[in-house]
Amino acid sequence: MRVRVEQTALPGIGVRHDLVTESGRRLGVVSHRNGRRDLVLYDPDDPDSCQADIPLTDDEAEALADILGASLMLGQLSGLREQAAGLLTEQIAIPAGSRYVNRMLGDTKARTRTSASIVAVLRDGTVNVSPEPSFRFAAGDVVVVVGTRQGLDGVSAILADSDPDG
Repeated sequence: MRVRVEQTALPGIGVRHDLVTESGRRLGVVSHRNGRRDLVLYDPDDPDSCQADIPLTDDEAEALADILGASLMLGQLSGLREQAAGLLTEQIAIPAGSRYVNRMLGDTKARTRTSASIVAVLRDGTVNVSPEPSFRFAAGDVVVVVGTRQGLDGVSAILADSDPDG
């Protein structure tokens, strides 16, 4: 099902984005010109009437976006796992002592060495989906890897490697 998002200019205020959920509930986000954001829940009996208006700070809006983005991505990966026999997904933390801290994803050659793919990196509540080979790892990053059990174990070993000589 494709979700339609309606954008409405609010002269002097900002812009409102609304969507209707599969269950028929209408909700929106009002982005004010001054940077303020409000999460808006409309009355199910009167779609033009606001049932709840929740002001969000920048940090709250970012946290909500991260929660929704991460859970959606991981849910999609989980669905993919069910469709593709033998493929697994796993989250692997990069330890502080890893030789790949402050190095680029491409330096790992993880896909070439293991046939497993790093499809996202979670850092400080932010999801970096499909990171480029130039993406630099930091201690504590959590990589989301898709592959066989052997491939996932291989990526885990690569990222845990603290030997600077490889």
